[in-house]
Amino acid sequence: MTTVTAPSKVLRVPPADPAEAAAHFHRRFTFEADVADVHADVESGAEGFVVVDSRSAEAWEQGHIPGAVHLPTDDIAARAAELVPAGTVVVTYCWGPGCNGATRAAHAFASAGYRVKEMLGGFEYWSREGFTVEDAHGQRRSAPDPLTAPVTGDNCGC
Repeated sequence: MTTVTAPSKVLRVPPADPAEAAAHFHRRFTFEADVADVHADVESGAEGFVVVDSRSAEAWEQGHIPGAVHLPTDDIAARAAELVPAGTVVVTYCWGPGCNGATRAAHAFASAGYRVKEMLGGFEYWSREGFTVEDAHGQRRSAPDPLTAPVTGDNCGC
């Protein structure tokens, strides 16, 4: 009996040289932050950045990250300077990974001269990880989704 090994789809394009890979992944960290890191900094009172919700007024009213600034993407060019002091690092978020609104907002802030990072996962993963959400009725927390976050403990350990 002859066994035929299928060619690897993973390795059909060889992985990068380790130094090149390290540079690539470091570069991604300069553009992105995940919800767990943003949450940890918000909870600890870390300074040096502002979280900006780039969604519509209706979405904002449905729930948002406590302490976030509401600035829809289409308004950034006209209103960023009045709401976000020059020199402030901005962390943008929108709905979630299926939406590129946070990317568009990050581009708008960068084009306006701000240093900026995009929060990966957006409001969806903030909520799914069980972090506090705020709306007109106050603040609330949902249980963490076990497919996105540990149901016990504070973090995934990554």
